[in-house]
Amino acid sequence: MTYNTKQKDSILNAIKKQKKEFAIRDIYNELNGNIGLTTIYRLIDKLEKEGIVKKITHQEDSFYYQYLEECNEENHFYLKCEKCGNLIHIDCDCIKELYEHISLKHNFQFNKENIIINGLCSKCSKGGK
Repeated sequence: MTYNTKQKDSILNAIKKQKKEFAIRDIYNELNGNIGLTTIYRLIDKLEKEGIVKKITHQEDSFYYQYLEECNEENHFYLKCEKCGNLIHIDCDCIKELYEHISLKHNFQFNKENIIINGLCSKCSKGGK
């Protein structure tokens, strides 16, 4: 199915505004219901396959998504706060040592585009102060 460029742009802009994980319904509401849920589901499925969004499954079998900032740097990763859900994009050469260690010592190659490290952001680790 081909998407209307205006609809695709609107959906992608709504996704980029999300600072933490989101549900399909959040995007639908952000767009004031002007684009159908089916179109949103199909586009987000395509964006997930392209590595632009990451699908997150919660215990209740509900699905949420997270926008992964575009980056041209080879040594980047994301920090995800387990409390507020914020996703922070990091460009840091230190991760290169971890890539090499895992490759050489554990004989494992992984996708460097979607590395997410979970923990607490500075705001949440200080109790929101």
